[in-house]
Amino acid sequence: MNKIDRLFSERGDRKLLSLYFCAGDPTLEGTADVIRAMERRGVAMVEVGFPFSDPLADGPVIQTAATRAIRNGMTITRLFAQLREIKDEVSIPLVLMGYLNVVMQYGIEPFFRSCRDSGVSGVIIPDLPFKDYMEEVWPIAQQYGIHVIMLITPETAPERVRFIDDNTDGFIYMVSSASITGTQKSFDKQKQAYFRRIDAMNLKHPRMIGFGISNKQTLEAAQANAAGAIIGSKFVTLLEQSATPDEALDKLFAALTE
Repeated sequence: MNKIDRLFSERGDRKLLSLYFCAGDPTLEGTADVIRAMERRGVAMVEVGFPFSDPLADGPVIQTAATRAIRNGMTITRLFAQLREIKDEVSIPLVLMGYLNVVMQYGIEPFFRSCRDSGVSGVIIPDLPFKDYMEEVWPIAQQYGIHVIMLITPETAPERVRFIDDNTDGFIYMVSSASITGTQKSFDKQKQAYFRRIDAMNLKHPRMIGFGISNKQTLEAAQANAAGAIIGSKFVTLLEQSATPDEALDKLFAALTE
């Protein structure tokens, strides 16, 4: 069974926390240490960003992290090599997140083969057109047992949400807003109405809410309306400011409970 499916089937009433970081940032060789620390500290799922020079959907924090990672020498080939070294010791799902250009340059089939061989359970490619996903990517991803996670936003039409729910695997990434990534202090009434509207659709797949989660208020709002929450920019900032991944996690958990 894919680790993502196992996670959601065994979670019960537990609300999940997934964290994002950019491979190669703050250090080139730190990927394994960050993942190990997350698993040790109870993070349910890890999103590992592979850097790209023009990350359109990302805010300044993750853009800067990607720039540092590229300068440090991180590439998708190097990332796969790092993940292969720890695949037998990591039990939580790993989800790669990055842009289509990198996947196309690597080759679609080689990319998904490398995902399987390095212990990756899913991928998120924000700029992947759904038509290309259905015709070219999904068949290859299924061949290698990798889930392709699709995003929905407040502007996604209900029929489109249903279509995504019927034609994807794993979970649905529910973006809190249609803007770029970044932290927010709270979710306004409009966003919370969007959360409730999607929740009322009783979709087949579980949902994880991301973009803007950085404190207790936003975390609780996300977890109240989905299977869990995804935190990116806040953790990336703390990781850059801390001496170790554990120190960054200490700071994050403190921010989420204050």
